Amino acid sequence: MAQIARRRPENAAGNFYVDSTCIDCDTCRWMAPSIFERAGELSAVYHQPSDEAERLAAMQALLACPTSSIGTVDKPRDVKNAQESFPIPITDSVFHCGYHSQSSFGAASYFIMRSQGNIMVDSPRFAPPLVKRIEAMGGIRYLYLTHRDDVADHQKFRDHFGCDRILHEDEISSSTRDVEIKLKGNVPIELAKDLLIIPVPGHTKGHTVLLYKNFLFSGDHLAWSYRYGHLIAFRNHCWYSWPDLIESMRKLADYSFEWVLPGHGRRHHADSDTMRFQIQQCIEWMETA
Repeated sequence: MAQIARRRPENAAGNFYVDSTCIDCDTCRWMAPSIFERAGELSAVYHQPSDEAERLAAMQALLACPTSSIGTVDKPRDVKNAQESFPIPITDSVFHCGYHSQSSFGAASYFIMRSQGNIMVDSPRFAPPLVKRIEAMGGIRYLYLTHRDDVADHQKFRDHFGCDRILHEDEISSSTRDVEIKLKGNVPIELAKDLLIIPVPGHTKGHTVLLYKNFLFSGDHLAWSYRYGHLIAFRNHCWYSWPDLIESMRKLADYSFEWVLPGHGRRHHADSDTMRFQIQQCIEWMETA
C-alpha cells in the first residue's frame, strides 16, 4: 500500500498522491492523464479529481498500479464501484483488465469476449475482484501470452479457469514449461476464423502478436509513443534482434487493423489506411533509430 510518509513532494495538494515506490511504468499517466503526469523520473498527481469521472479514473489507476504506489489521504468509500468497473470496456467485446503486475513491469493485459470462448491477452495480477468479474463474463478459454516478459500470474489463471495457455516455444522458461499450446516457427497461425497469431521476432526471439478483427494486440512489439507522437518499437528494450524486429514490422504492414493495444506504451486508434501509413512511418523511423 502507498504510504503517506513516502508521498512525493511533486504531488499537488489534496487527497490523491503517488509515493516514492513508483517505478515509472506509465500506467496511471495513460489511464488517467488529467490526474497524473511525470514529474522528475516518476509519476505524480498534478491535478486532483474535480468530478466523478475524474475520480473514477483516478481510482482505476490506483487499483491498476502494479506497485500500489498510489494512495489517498482519506479512506476511499468507492473502492467497490471502481473494482466493479474492471475489466474496462474499450469496445463492446474488448476490455482492459487493469490490475497490472509488477513482475511484468506494469504491462497491460486485455480481455476479449467471444461467443466461441473468451480470451485473455497476457496476464494481469490474479486479483479476486477481477477474477469475480471475469467469472461473470463467462471465464477464459485461452490465455494468450505474447512473449516471456508479460506472463505474470498465468499459472493462477490456468488453475482457476482451466484455460489453455498459448506461448511460442522460443519464449518458454521454467515457469511456463507446462503451457498447453506451444507455438512453433514463424508462419502465422489461425487459431480461429477471427483470431490470427502472427510471429514477430525481434523484441524477443519468439514474440507473437494477436490479430482479432480490427484489433492488434501487440505486446512489446509496437506501441504509440507519447514522447515521439508516432508508433514505435522499443529500441532500448530490444532483447533479441533489432534488424529482425524491423523485418517483422515490414511483414506486419501487410495486415489491416485499426487498433494497436500494447503491453507497454500507449494504445492507438486510427482507420486502417491511416494505420498502414503510420506503420510505414514507424519502419522509416526504425531504420534510422
